[in-house]
Amino acid sequence: MKVRSIGAAAATAGCTGGAIAAAAALVASPGPGIAGHTGMAAAAVYAGVGLAGAGIVAGVAYWAMRKFVVYKIKPIYQVVLSRDVKTRELEHHLTGRHDMVDRIGSELTARAESGSRELERLKDRERYRREFLGDISHEMRTPIFNIQGYILTLLDGAVDDPQVNRRYLERSEKSIDRMIDIVNDLEEIAQLESGTLELRPERFDIVEMTHDVAEDASMEAEKQGITVVVDSESPVWVTADRRYIRQIMANLMVNSVKYGRGGGCTRISFIDLFDKVMVEVSDNGVGMSAEETERVFERFYRTDRSRSREMGGSGLGLSIAKHIVEAHGEHISVRSQPARGSTFSFTLRK
Repeated sequence: MKVRSIGAAAATAGCTGGAIAAAAALVASPGPGIAGHTGMAAAAVYAGVGLAGAGIVAGVAYWAMRKFVVYKIKPIYQVVLSRDVKTRELEHHLTGRHDMVDRIGSELTARAESGSRELERLKDRERYRREFLGDISHEMRTPIFNIQGYILTLLDGAVDDPQVNRRYLERSEKSIDRMIDIVNDLEEIAQLESGTLELRPERFDIVEMTHDVAEDASMEAEKQGITVVVDSESPVWVTADRRYIRQIMANLMVNSVKYGRGGGCTRISFIDLFDKVMVEVSDNGVGMSAEETERVFERFYRTDRSRSREMGGSGLGLSIAKHIVEAHGEHISVRSQPARGSTFSFTLRK
């Protein structure tokens, strides 16, 4: 019974230490047949040593394979993370992970997708930068060339002609004013984007302000044969920077008149949205295509470039309007159909 229990203990131990302990117990036990008992113990010792050796070999193999994998994937992590990755850092990151290959694959896939999105964003920014530089150079070139032409004409002798010199000087002044408007508008956009332009919110009646703006635009509207209608006579109170909201209303109203049809109508309405007010400026003018509505708030974008320049303006009004509305934490949008008109909408807090 003692031999059977000791052999079972040795077999259960499955390691060198357990087998040696069992053999020592057997040798130390008194009784006949010690030689046979010693042979069984020796067999148990050899079995334990074999199992232990296999475990050591497997451990070394796992360690070597892990080192090899880390060595191979380290350059990939450095490229993906765009920094130097230490071997110990990577080993620590992968410690205790039985699904190491799946984890590495998932991480690298996620990094690759993130890098792809960042690359697309940078490409978009580069495209936007090129378009912006091209647009601003084009917008500045026109008044500069006009001024140059007027001055050269005056220098060639027209300065002595009283019927020509004053007219050319007045045209030069208009071109200079246009350049000043572009520079001022660009400075305003830069301040709005950087957050350095301080808003001064106050509570005011936007209907009263809209009537004032409509009165200012009435002369140009009458010239174009367009009727300006303000839907409400009752006060509608909002909380915003009064000066900048007036600037938005003036821009939207002037654009509506510019691109309206003779005999048409520009309508300003106010919609109650619980804690907000939606302001809509709509017309039945020339309208815009879907492609144009997507880009209409971009800097210098014009739906009809030649007509827009003839009518004046910097081409930055709608971009400024968008930045002002967003600086208030609100939203501006446009709905339009070609030959049916456009509706610009923005919200303000009550």
